[in-house]
Amino acid sequence: MTVTQDRPLTYAKMRGLMSFFSALLKGKKVGFSDFLHKYVSSQQFCQHLDTHKILRRQSKLRKEKERGALSSVNSTTSQMKPSDFDYLKVIGTGSFGKVLLAKHRKHGGYYAVKVLQKQMIVKRREQKNVMVERSVLLKGLKHPFLVGLHFSFQTLNRLYFVLDYVNGGELFYHLQREGSFPEPRAAFYAAEMSLALGYLHSLDIVYRDLKPENILLDSDGHVMLTDFGLCKEGVAIGGIMHTFCGTPEYLAPEVLQGQPYSPAVDWWSLGTVLFEMLYGLPPFYSRSKAEMFENILHAPLQMRSGGSPAAHSLLEGLLERDVSKRLGGRFDLVELQEHPFFASINWDDLLARKVRPPFIPKVTGPCDVSYIDSAFTQQPVPASVNERCQAGGVGEAFLGFSFMNPLEYVAAETVL
Repeated sequence: MTVTQDRPLTYAKMRGLMSFFSALLKGKKVGFSDFLHKYVSSQQFCQHLDTHKILRRQSKLRKEKERGALSSVNSTTSQMKPSDFDYLKVIGTGSFGKVLLAKHRKHGGYYAVKVLQKQMIVKRREQKNVMVERSVLLKGLKHPFLVGLHFSFQTLNRLYFVLDYVNGGELFYHLQREGSFPEPRAAFYAAEMSLALGYLHSLDIVYRDLKPENILLDSDGHVMLTDFGLCKEGVAIGGIMHTFCGTPEYLAPEVLQGQPYSPAVDWWSLGTVLFEMLYGLPPFYSRSKAEMFENILHAPLQMRSGGSPAAHSLLEGLLERDVSKRLGGRFDLVELQEHPFFASINWDDLLARKVRPPFIPKVTGPCDVSYIDSAFTQQPVPASVNERCQAGGVGEAFLGFSFMNPLEYVAAETVL
């Protein structure tokens, strides 16, 4: 990443400069969560709408995908293994492993392969989140704005998610470069995110981790949400949860207060991301985490100059602390679709990817990683990703992890 001297140091750029330390901070995740709970507890914080046709269409997509998933082969018959792929580049890192650009050796398809270390997952007691991520990826996520799963398999020491490869760059990367977006561009991205979140909610899934790092652009310029490790299943509209999780800047106040919360937390997070896209900073940001938490809970929402009245109205609705009054809190996606900020959006065309994105990444092909941070792509591909499968290597904590789409498997086998 290059920081030029003739442009202001935006919030996204400042976060980019700190990327070297992100792995260390992630390693302190559990301790930070404990700190937050202690900090919060020490403070004194403490007429039915018709279903829109867009939801029916998304429901149809879900059912079609579920029928395909039901016919999937299970782990006892899965033949996928690390050596089926050539690993070309590191394109991301996380607490438990790396994400690699890989090419299938037989049929030539390009994928993002997420390789996780079992030992680290077990040590951090994150087995449940990993299995939830797998489950969510299989629960009908054949959606135009969600990264999908093609295969999953495991070796003695590692888990492998074989996912859609998306190389238009993280929204975070583009905000680093540009500082903020014009309102039409921000509205386009927010609308596609809304469809993705509404679809998850229709499956009784809450995303819980919307942030610029988890919002990718594909090669055509459309949004793709990724990283479902913090998703929560089985929470219908009106249902509640209690678990603390998420990224501080984007956390809803009810999460910070340790109160029961609902799918409406995703609409708060959408408000924070939209605010950042328009103005370059999350709405309640402070370098002091304690001050930022206090701001999220109590500070008035301060609008910046330049936004339209419709944008201000939408942000006020999404960033409403009273969940009963928050936009999307009662009837979910349809409430956002009816807001004047999205008046120019044809939701059917948007879902069908017929709306031309306002920005199209200039990528020459799947091996073009120019929009992916060089801090990742310059790392060597670890030889350990080609670990051989061994009998008896399936750990009890990850039973049922392996998955293979039969249609893709047959296609791979017929290409000799």
